[in-house]
Amino acid sequence: MNTFKTALLLAALTVLFVYGGFALGGQQGMVMAFVFAVVMNFGSWFFSDKLVLSMYRAQEIRESEAPWLYDMVRQIARRAGVPMPRLYLIPDDQPNAFATGRDPEHAVVAVTQGITRVLTRDELAGVLAHEIAHVKNRDILIGTIAATIAGAVSMLAHMAQWAALFGGRHDERGGHPLAALAMMIVAPIAALLIQMAISRSREYEADRTGAEFIGDPRPLAGALRKLSHAAKSIPMHNAEPATAHMFIVSPLTGQGLASLFSTHPPVEERISALLEMRPGAVPAW
Repeated sequence: MNTFKTALLLAALTVLFVYGGFALGGQQGMVMAFVFAVVMNFGSWFFSDKLVLSMYRAQEIRESEAPWLYDMVRQIARRAGVPMPRLYLIPDDQPNAFATGRDPEHAVVAVTQGITRVLTRDELAGVLAHEIAHVKNRDILIGTIAATIAGAVSMLAHMAQWAALFGGRHDERGGHPLAALAMMIVAPIAALLIQMAISRSREYEADRTGAEFIGDPRPLAGALRKLSHAAKSIPMHNAEPATAHMFIVSPLTGQGLASLFSTHPPVEERISALLEMRPGAVPAW
């Protein structure tokens, strides 16, 4: 269901982009904006692991430093049918984790120092399974496609603003002025909301898939509850809104209207969905 929802949301983003090009009244400008957005987002996707790991000062963990962690990740990766990802440690007290890398063969799973102090081994296994599910489901690629189209929509909106500023003309080949105005104001907000909805859908899917990898949804449900509470009381250094969607729980805090633009579903809803799953055999880690 979440996969179908993701496909529909990506289609909605595409339709929004095509409408934006029509509103501006020129295929050439639409194509140029889209190509520019593709180049930027492809670069971000291709080098995402290096960029985000550097941003959070993450260091690679050697197997000799944490053999139990390597063994846990290796077992989960084997069950998931993906290569063993590289492991990194983020020197931060907030318990959290994320996955990155352009494909399963170049995947990275990073955890903070704080996560091992807060979670039990079963709960940590649930978190790692969630991140490996993102790798298995190629959510980084899906997120990049969504960001590409949403970025192109925003660029078209900026083009509409400049065209209005310098008196761009609207003739029979162009769009209606009201359509261009809607493109400037409404389209970027709509694109952002659709992009956030895609991110939320992929979180639900990673929760479900990760729980299946370890055979029990309860450890991940317990981990989410602990991580959510900790994130509200322990700020993450260098946390940026641009990378917040990568973490298993948002490293940022926001209430009210801010939650509308959150990249993560409400934690209680994620926990409820997990607890509705039928527990299997609890693995020994």
